[in-house]
This record gives sequence, structure tokens and C-alpha cells, in this order.
Amino acid sequence: MDEECMLHPSWTDKCPAEMAADSRLFIFSCVIAGLVGILTIFYTAFQWRRNINLSWMKAVARSKRNPKAKHKVPVAPHTWELESVSRGKNLNCCACFKPMSPSQTLGPMIASDSFIHCCSICGSAAHLSCSSSAHKDCKCRSMIGFEHARHQWAVLWTELTDQTDEAFFCSYCEEPCNGAFLGGSPIWCCLWCQRLLHVDCHSSMSNETGDICDLGPFRRLILSPLYVRSPNSGFLSSITHGANELASSVRATIRRQSKKHKHNNETSVDTGSNGSICDISTESTVDTPENVNVSHATEETCIGGMNVGSPPQDAGIDKKMESKPSFKRSGSINHKDESQALKMKQKYELIELPPDARPLLVFINKKSGAQRGDSLRQRLNLLLNPVQVFELSSTQGPEMGLFLFRKVPHFRILVCGGDGTVGWVLNALDKQNFVSPPPVAILPAGTGNDLARALFWGGGLGSVERQGGLCTVLQHIEHAAVTILDRWKVAILNQQGKQLQSPKFMNNYLGIACDAKVALDIHNLREENPGKFYNQFMNKVLYAREGAKNIMDRTFADFPWQVRVEVDGVEIEVPEDAEGVLVANIGSYMGGVDLWQNNDETYENFDPQSMHDKILEVVSITGAWHLGTLQVGLSRACRLAQGQSIKIQLCAALPVQIDGEPWSQQPCTLSISHHGQAFMLKRTAEEPLGHASSIITDVLESAETNLVINASQKRTLLQEMALRLT
Repeated sequence: MDEECMLHPSWTDKCPAEMAADSRLFIFSCVIAGLVGILTIFYTAFQWRRNINLSWMKAVARSKRNPKAKHKVPVAPHTWELESVSRGKNLNCCACFKPMSPSQTLGPMIASDSFIHCCSICGSAAHLSCSSSAHKDCKCRSMIGFEHARHQWAVLWTELTDQTDEAFFCSYCEEPCNGAFLGGSPIWCCLWCQRLLHVDCHSSMSNETGDICDLGPFRRLILSPLYVRSPNSGFLSSITHGANELASSVRATIRRQSKKHKHNNETSVDTGSNGSICDISTESTVDTPENVNVSHATEETCIGGMNVGSPPQDAGIDKKMESKPSFKRSGSINHKDESQALKMKQKYELIELPPDARPLLVFINKKSGAQRGDSLRQRLNLLLNPVQVFELSSTQGPEMGLFLFRKVPHFRILVCGGDGTVGWVLNALDKQNFVSPPPVAILPAGTGNDLARALFWGGGLGSVERQGGLCTVLQHIEHAAVTILDRWKVAILNQQGKQLQSPKFMNNYLGIACDAKVALDIHNLREENPGKFYNQFMNKVLYAREGAKNIMDRTFADFPWQVRVEVDGVEIEVPEDAEGVLVANIGSYMGGVDLWQNNDETYENFDPQSMHDKILEVVSITGAWHLGTLQVGLSRACRLAQGQSIKIQLCAALPVQIDGEPWSQQPCTLSISHHGQAFMLKRTAEEPLGHASSIITDVLESAETNLVINASQKRTLLQEMALRLT
């Protein structure tokens, strides 16, 4: 016993409490060491799997460059756009396979390291110095001359956002394609049908099916590449294109080597006389200083949904865009001159489509409230043919897309934007003088999205994403019911009845005084600080803030004595507490408010509201506080009248807004009359008559194709069907 005490004196010196504390510390240290060990093992396994998958991807990508490989699909160059390097996080360059994150060097980071090239079609990314040598495996627009459409297999450089549940399995062996723990066979994705395929399964599938692609579940909405051709296609243009590519490659090599030599001899990077990012990117992508895209991508910039300009970072291109003529209709040029101008800008043309084709023409306004235009364009380019996706801008309106589809007998339109963008497209459709105009669907990308709400397309992109994303939207478009929307002309007249300016057109509503002032304040704020309006939620917050400022300020206390309202020739008394008048055509206002209270069974001798009865509803509001309580459902608007012809005389300068577009109006008379009717698509996923309406529409279009009825008769029947079924 004494010997044990001599060998371990510390054991006897410590009390039981100290020994317990030491044991707990020892156990805690063991737990920490175990956790660190487990995390190290998982991190090592993750890096191992990542390296294996990256090696597979490199091998697959390099195999596609093998000149002996037989590629039956036409090559298509990428359409590069300048993006911040943050967009390339966790991505690898499709040319050198290195990470897109900037290299960490001891010296100062040059400007070119802050930007990368991203393809606006397939989403591939490349370093500025690598983009010119990237393999031409982007989504092709045309397969003219092929008997059948072919699968276009590509490496998944980016994560696909829009896919069905079935798409996560190999289309041949039906095994999962989400990747095994240590990585299995690499995965290819068809850029047309969105099917996934193990690379190991490709040879077997190709032998059995011949790599024929059916374009997937959206085949009726996709503009098949078999019927798209370039007006300049041919043997001579192929030789010219090849010579230009060879010359471009030679210039790329010379400039890269000269730049490398210059960089080694100088201690600082010379960015040129103006120091712009565009100059750096063009040196590395062998293009002219006026264009950010590489030379082989410029052929895509005028048609098929590509930008007529370049990324917003390039101020030089913006100036170039502003200098281009606008081909909108005006009194100085006639229809023939405009058609010639559009034909000169056109890079693709459509040949006769099959009778059952119902391609979708897409218009995107990236300046709409949600500010998601670039993302939507790339996602739609992957799901559809890039030729059928157009971006609207100050220099290119809907006329270019409508001109491309002018010979397509049956097509549909998808407008990605807010209420103002929808009105822009509907005005352009009116000018085309279609005997039976195509119906229009809406992807709500604005702030209020009232027309989209009235047609059950949702109140914003958030609701669209929660319901399944763009794949679900395309499914709903294919089965949507055709309905009718009344359109109204607003003439601005002086006391003698003469027009003071060209008439405006209304689809949703017209507001005078209180609500128009809030809209005008927001409009002015947007012009001064466009950066504040970066998403739908913040836009609504700013609307609420501007409305709150006017709650205590009774600017329009004298409003009832400053206006005179006449409905169908009868003067209507404006309530003494009114501070604004609203004329409504649809049942949604200010982000979903039902001004006419259509759910109320007591209409007080008024009829229910309808968007296709050629009748407008007139209500009054009592101020900004009333607008706020309307928004949360705590009050109602005051019903004044219903009628087909409305005249509102302004005896003082007052703010006015039409479909959310405000301005300050001097004394005049606003004369509102019926202009016509537009075919719209209404989402019918929850209506029992929806599929019946879709089937009847197909029957009528087939009857027109087979010359059983003509276009005018089809339009009349569609109108009657829409009235009866909705």
C-alpha cells in the first residue's frame, strides 16, 4: 500500500471532486478529437468523390473534342456574356476545367480576374482567356436538313433548375442519376428533351434508337430546330464561317502570347486609355472593342431571344444600342418599310411547321419589378429553342418576335413581366392585324401582377417557384383555356374635343388623384434611384412607405369639385369625402384587391364584374388610409356606376395612372371607350371546364388547318366558347 502511494502520490492528493472534473475533461477531449476525426474522414471522402467526378467530367469533355468522334448534331458556339466572378462560384471552366474562382496571388488582382464569361444559353462558364477556345457544344438552334431531331448530349456544367421528378433517372437503364457516394458513370443531359443519360449507356441507347430526340414533354411548345434555318445558310457561307473561325483562332493565339509577354515584362497591368473592363475582356476573347461577346457569338445577337446589346457592365455597348434605330411603328414609315427593316435584322427564318405544332413565343422584360430577367431567359433557353425567346428592351420591342412568327398558323405567347409589359405586347399584336391573334399567357415578374392574378397565373415568381417552377408553367400553358380580355382606349381631349396626344390603352384599370399620386411618387423615385427596386418585396415596401406619407396629407380634399364623371351620358355624383376615382376592367387591383367585391352577393342593383362583358366599373376611394385598409381587407370601395362609355373631366391638374403607368395631367377630358378584345390564356388547373376548353381550342385550330373553317370563323367560335365556359 505504501509502495502504491509512493508511485502515485497525485492520486492520494486529489479529492473525489477533482478526480471527477478531470475525468469529465478527459471524456470531453476524447469527444472533440472523435468529432474532428469524423469530419476529417468525411471531408477527405468528399474531396475524393469531387476529384473523381471532376476527372470523369474532364474525360467526357475531352472525348467530345476527339476529331474522330462522330457528332451528328451541328456544332453551336457559346454566346458569352460578362458576369461577376461571384456567379461562377463552385463552377469549373468548360475549357481548362479549373475552378472559376479567382486565383489567390500575392500581387494585386487584375480587373479581368473579377469577371468571367457565362453562356446565356446553356449556363456554361469560362475564364476570359479561355472562352475563345471553349468547345462548341452549346445548344444549337437549327437542324435544318435532318430527317429527325437528334439528342444533343452535353456535360452538366451547371445544376439544372427546372426538371421533372422522372428526369433524375437515366433514360436508358432507369437507374438514379444523382450520383453514387464515390461517383459512378458521369452524366450527360440532352439540351432538348432534358433527359439524363449515363455516358456508359450512350452507345447502347444510340444503337437502339439512333439518338433520335422527341423533344420531351414540351414538344408542342418547342420550336423544333428542324424548321429553323438561317437565311445565309449554304456552302459559301459555311466556307466563309470556317475562314472567319480560323482567322479568329490565329488572332487569339497571337494576342494571348503578346499579352503574356507584355505581362511578364511589366510590373503593372495596362488596362488601356479608358481603363474599362470591356477592353480587358476583349483582349482575352479576341473580339472587337465594341462587342463583349466572342466573334462567333455575334451571329446570335439579333434574333432568337438573344440580346441586341451586351451585358450591363459595358457602357460602350449601351451607347451603341441607343444609337440603333427603333423599328416600332410610327407615322414616318409604313408597314412595308418596317417589314423590310425587320427582315434585314433577322438571322433566322421559319419554314412550314407541322399542323400539330403550337410553338410558344416568349417575351422577357428583365427591367420588370422582380428583376429576374437574366435568370428566366437562361432557364427558358434550356427548356425551349433559344430562337423563340426574345428579350424586350428600349431598342427592341415585340415586333421582332412577331415578325419571325408571322407565317406560323397557330402559336401562343408567353409574356414574362408585369402589367405594363403585357400591355406593350398586346399593343404590338393590335398593329399586326392578325385575323385570329394568338392567345397570351403571363409569367408574373412585375410588382402588382394584377392581370396575371385575374387569369390565375399567380401573384409573382415566388408563387410560381413554389408550384413547381417553369416546367409546371409550361404544362399549364399547354392545357390553358382561351378567354377574352376587353381592351379600352383612353382619349385625352381638350375643351373643343380635339385630341391633345395619341390615345392610350387600358387593360386593367385607370386611377385619378390619390392612388395615382402614390404611383407617380414611386415612378419618380424609381427614376432617381433604380437600385432600390431590386425585387418584388422591396417594391411593395416602397409603395407602402409612399402611401403612408400621404395618409395625413389631404392633398385632394377638393377632389369632388375638381372632376366631373359621366357614364353612358349620365353624370355621376362623386361623394364629398372622395379623394380619388378608379375605373376597373378586371377583378384585381393593387396586388389582388377586389374593388367591386365580386364575392359579395348583394350588388346594390349592379351586375357582377367581368373582363369580357364590354362594361367598366367605377368606384371611389377616400384617401391613402382607405387604400391601406383595402389592401388588408378591412374596408370596401364605394361603387358608383357601370357603363360602356365613360368621360371624366379634369378641372385641375391631377395625377393619372393607367395600369400602373402614372403621369401628371393638366385639365382635360378623359374619354374611355371600348377598343377591342384580346385572346388571353387562363390557367385552369383547378377548373373542371379547363381541359374541355383546351380540347375545343385544338379542335378549332385543326379545323382551320384542314380548311373546314377560316380564321375569322375560328375567332368567332373561340369568342363564343370563352364567353360560355368562363
